[in-house]
Amino acid sequence: MKIGFFTEAGYQGGVPRNHPNMRTDVAWVCALGAQHHPLETIQTVPKDSYDVGVVIIPKNKNHLVKFPIVEEIKRVCKKVCVMQESTYWYWQDDQIGEQIWYYNNLMESDLILCHNDDDLNYYRGMTNKRCELLPSLMITDNLGGNDSILPCGGGNKEGVIIGGNFVSIYRGFDSYVVAEQFGLPVYAPTTGRMKPEERGLNINHLEWMQWYQWIHVISKFYAGVQLGTAAAGTFNLNLSFHGIPCIGYESLNTQAVLHPETTVKDGHVDKARELADRLADDIAFYEKCSRDTRRLYEKHYSEEVFVKKMMDIFESL
Repeated sequence: MKIGFFTEAGYQGGVPRNHPNMRTDVAWVCALGAQHHPLETIQTVPKDSYDVGVVIIPKNKNHLVKFPIVEEIKRVCKKVCVMQESTYWYWQDDQIGEQIWYYNNLMESDLILCHNDDDLNYYRGMTNKRCELLPSLMITDNLGGNDSILPCGGGNKEGVIIGGNFVSIYRGFDSYVVAEQFGLPVYAPTTGRMKPEERGLNINHLEWMQWYQWIHVISKFYAGVQLGTAAAGTFNLNLSFHGIPCIGYESLNTQAVLHPETTVKDGHVDKARELADRLADDIAFYEKCSRDTRRLYEKHYSEEVFVKKMMDIFESL
């Protein structure tokens, strides 16, 4: 089966397995043996090039609204899937014309791909179309295996990492309050949405780094906290690969599936703080959560499982 991906990324062609910045959208292309085309080059792609095309419509849509993107992709693909970008409601902050354009593209697609179960419910209700999960993915060839860098028995207490900065989509303030319960240094990534004054807080900020470096850096942490809005869930997935427990909300599939004993209902920060205390003080509980999340990662989120699931979906179109 020939699969094409169409996104705002600037690269053309396939993705080698040693790609240095193998974030989840790149990993999808790699694992499925797909070819990638930047959105602005769609008109140059020959007719009927692919059996299935996956388009990720970017957050910034203003430059695309006069372009019938799904219609054009249908020229080069027999079937077209639109993949959710960010939270299911993010697009409703756009101008009204952009919202209508985005919705029309959803309605013209053959399939809508989503991050989480809650997203499936939303897009099915909005469009009455078939929706399926496109799970977040890690290509782990060059990571040396998760056994070699697992913080065994909770012995590594370098710090706790939170999943984002102090903005509403990451809810970093909430995560920080819970992370402080561990009594360990708190770390956070640096994102494009981070407010400059966050630098003055008692947080160790990790500067931007490529994916493989990120995966090795986070292997040092004792635990993670991600009380943000549900989207792709790569933070929770990455920690699971290392056997590192993560506290987070049930609306995120990679949290609920991979970290069941440290998952709380949305907004239940009180329960999250209780879990932080337990992970810090109860080594047997910590070790159980660590073992369980590694097992669940292999069962539900390995590359083999991902490829089989997606090929079954694409072949059914």
